[in-house]
Amino acid sequence: MTISDAQQGASGNPPDYNPNPAPINLTIPPEMTGLRLDQALQQLLPDYSRSRLQTWIKEKRVTLDGQCVAPKQTVWGGGKVRVEPELHPSETPYAAEEIALDIVYEDDALLVVNKPAGLVVHPGSGNWQGTMLNALLHHAPQLACIPRAGIVHRLDKDTSGLLVVAKTLTSQTDLVRQLQARSVKRDYLAVVQGLVDRDGKVEAPLGRHPSQRVKMAIVHNGKPAVTHYTVLEHFDRHTLIRCSLETGRTHQIRVHMQSIGHPLVGDPVYGGRPLNMSQALRDAVKALGRQALHAERLGLIHPVSGEPMEWQVDVPADMAALIETLRHGVV
Repeated sequence: MTISDAQQGASGNPPDYNPNPAPINLTIPPEMTGLRLDQALQQLLPDYSRSRLQTWIKEKRVTLDGQCVAPKQTVWGGGKVRVEPELHPSETPYAAEEIALDIVYEDDALLVVNKPAGLVVHPGSGNWQGTMLNALLHHAPQLACIPRAGIVHRLDKDTSGLLVVAKTLTSQTDLVRQLQARSVKRDYLAVVQGLVDRDGKVEAPLGRHPSQRVKMAIVHNGKPAVTHYTVLEHFDRHTLIRCSLETGRTHQIRVHMQSIGHPLVGDPVYGGRPLNMSQALRDAVKALGRQALHAERLGLIHPVSGEPMEWQVDVPADMAALIETLRHGVV
């Protein structure tokens, strides 16, 4: 997100955005006599696809002269059509939803959330509702006036941990600047395959994978990305590390650790499926059901007071269980 994003309206959805469009009343023109109803509507309502119009007809959202009819019904000039549109989920992502949030800190300028694994941060393809953004709009309706409901950085769906959300436009602009200046402290706990022998740094540019578009990869023309890692604990064939970000690229830790031969345990995308596991460890990885990655600490300068602030949360139960299994020497 750029500062210019933070100075614009809420991603195309103004505060007075109405998710329930008004009914549409139409009169069939004489030249459309003899057409099917769906064909006529496609010409009269070109902003909607024919398949969507057909769906509305089948769902009895369309009447012809007061009657519900089939899409293939022949129309005549002068016929009265009433359409009750239903927006596609992709057109109503900014709806408030009552979803519980684990709020670690909140004041008039910002709030810090401990995001559970499985919760999508921002609406997108396949996840238009049920996201943290929808939950934020229910918790603090005024966020509808802030771009992206105040979200300034994200976590992957299956990564748990701390996120900061701005509650005012001024705070959002300030936090974005801090992120751009790389002054926001973001530390993650991760369990990786193999024994990491020493602390280190991965500095490699990231971008979309050239052939697998759902993945990120190290590419020469990608965006700069820097990950520092510290060894915390060795297990038999795995290592608990802390990763500190200078940059916050999509899948950064997952790609960087995979690139040095230490993919995150449980990562379904970047090869985190260890071989020769005991049944106990296999059960722990299955129970985790995700990459072993948790945003443990978050530090920043408060956008109003100017005071440094920091928060820390423990790993959730699923990742703690995995670590305990490894501590018992079960590989």
